[in-house]
Amino acid sequence: MQAYENAVIFKVRTKKYHDKGLVRKEFKKGQQVLLFNSRLRLFPGKLMSRWSGPFVIKEVFPHGAVEIFTPGEEEKSFKVNGQRLKFYKGGDFNRHKVAVLFKDP
Repeated sequence: MQAYENAVIFKVRTKKYHDKGLVRKEFKKGQQVLLFNSRLRLFPGKLMSRWSGPFVIKEVFPHGAVEIFTPGEEEKSFKVNGQRLKFYKGGDFNRHKVAVLFKDP
């Protein structure tokens, strides 16, 4: 009986320690987020990012569900679990392509 009580006490302490490190995310309508792509691929790229986006939040539902859409394609919105999202901290930026020409000596 004492071993059972010690196991319960250990589990409670371990859960309390684990939950202390969790950060709750509060999403709002109009925020930009990234979506985690959890699909298993046969040969994933070693340096490919598993995050896709940015997406814009259309609506936040209770219990963690979030409806998102791609900017410019509002008809194609879909619901995802809020745990698969993270805030997009980047902004709009210009991508410049640089061409380097090599000459034979």
